[in-house]
Amino acid sequence: MSQASAAPSDPHYSFKLWEQPQKPFRIYGNTYYVGSHGLSAILITSPAGHVLIDATLPENAAMIEANIRALGFRVQDIKLILNTHTHFDHAGAIAALARDSGAQVAASAKSARVLGLGGNDPDDPQRGLVKFYPKVTDVRIVADGETVHAGPLALQMHAMPGHTPGGTGWTWRSCEGNRCLSMVYADSISLLSADNYRYTDPTHSELVAGYRHALGMLAALPCDILLTPHPRDGFFEKAAQIVPGKPNPLIDAQACKSYADEGQHNLEQRVRKEAGA
Repeated sequence: MSQASAAPSDPHYSFKLWEQPQKPFRIYGNTYYVGSHGLSAILITSPAGHVLIDATLPENAAMIEANIRALGFRVQDIKLILNTHTHFDHAGAIAALARDSGAQVAASAKSARVLGLGGNDPDDPQRGLVKFYPKVTDVRIVADGETVHAGPLALQMHAMPGHTPGGTGWTWRSCEGNRCLSMVYADSISLLSADNYRYTDPTHSELVAGYRHALGMLAALPCDILLTPHPRDGFFEKAAQIVPGKPNPLIDAQACKSYADEGQHNLEQRVRKEAGA
């Protein structure tokens, strides 16, 4: 999403937050936050290689790499880079991170095509508003429900179209001692668009059906900790209270269902708005 597409209904919008440095931290087990203060980038680590999900803005590439090194990890040990959706604020630095790490990039088929176009997606609801970014080539295509691996790490892809046609969520398990949690990095569920885009247009019925299906899937997922491309309200306040050996304040078994309910509300609002127009 670009500055031109900012809307009062999007509480996460702020270029200053998108570029503001954020001290990296452990979320749970081998899962770490390495993004900026307004844009998530998630690192999952193992002795045999790491996985990075999202890379934020093109100009944030050095920040993400510095955050990874500050945690004691090597950028060159990233083996796989994944993406939620192909807007410049989440995919913009993927080309730089892939170059510097040598990692394989993997995405849904629709997202892989857009990454190769540098964000120039004719089917994007925000077409004409979002910025382009360095093209990402040699992208491995991942199917809905497929599990990708990097060493012992296993992450499952879940199709989440709506915000973009190729949007995806990712799930994995992270452990501390003998307690393992279900981690969910769900894609954005806002339905922002250019002024001339109508989700209720019959030509977009497949996208809306996919969005509805994604919300049902999300509500039913095993979900102990929910992460999103734009950190949700209260995320950093809760993260600041994480203390080893004590209950993790980010754990919320109802978070995914609540997020799905929010998405359903977004869709109902959008349908009413378009009917009124």
